[in-house]
Amino acid sequence: MPPSPDEQAFLDGYDPAFFERPSVAVDVVLLAPTEGSLHTLVIQRQEHPFRLKWALPGGFIRMNEDLEAAAARVLREKAGLKGIFLEQLGTFGAPKRDPRTRILSVAYMALVDQERFSACKAGSVVARLVVPWDGEEGGPVEVLDEQGKPMPLAFDHAEILGLAVKRLRGKLDYTPVGFQLLPKAFTLYDLQKVHETVLARKLNKDSFRRRMLATGLLEPTGEQQDDVGHRPAALYRYSA
Repeated sequence: MPPSPDEQAFLDGYDPAFFERPSVAVDVVLLAPTEGSLHTLVIQRQEHPFRLKWALPGGFIRMNEDLEAAAARVLREKAGLKGIFLEQLGTFGAPKRDPRTRILSVAYMALVDQERFSACKAGSVVARLVVPWDGEEGGPVEVLDEQGKPMPLAFDHAEILGLAVKRLRGKLDYTPVGFQLLPKAFTLYDLQKVHETVLARKLNKDSFRRRMLATGLLEPTGEQQDDVGHRPAALYRYSA
């Protein structure tokens, strides 16, 4: 519906410079379970501020795109990843979070299986998360490189990563997020390992399998593992 004449006159005379305006960016937390730990994707900054420190894939939104489109573009341009489900994580707006000016960041979380990391664009680095708190306590986390050395993070990205881990742990039992961290066909053992990696604790095999099968979210594929040195396990897929 077009604006009324009075509203159009107001819009024509409105001066957007009357109010101070912060800049808005998006940052994307990409999470995947690898070798028993959660891993994420970071990029080393080549310019100030925080030059040579590590940051999540991020960027400023364009005037003609919505927030989720900006997050998808950032993943495509900086990580070479397309078609990944994105969930808005939260907004980070501390006045001093960026030394340049007042910049708000809308953070998104993307969950992928281990194989998707192999498609990441050159220049991005897969880093292992170290979570220093239990359960859903929350707080900043650290990232380590392949040699186990700490990778100093830029801005408030340690807090953004911490919120992503807390959110993932909290949703694991009542939403099917665990399946997003697996390939299309997987074993019950694969699913259990994902849950154990996210929760950072061991789970009872029998009770876990009973609980998962009772959800109705698992459907047998009719196939089994191949090229394994033990009795092949049945493969399942997410049925919803």
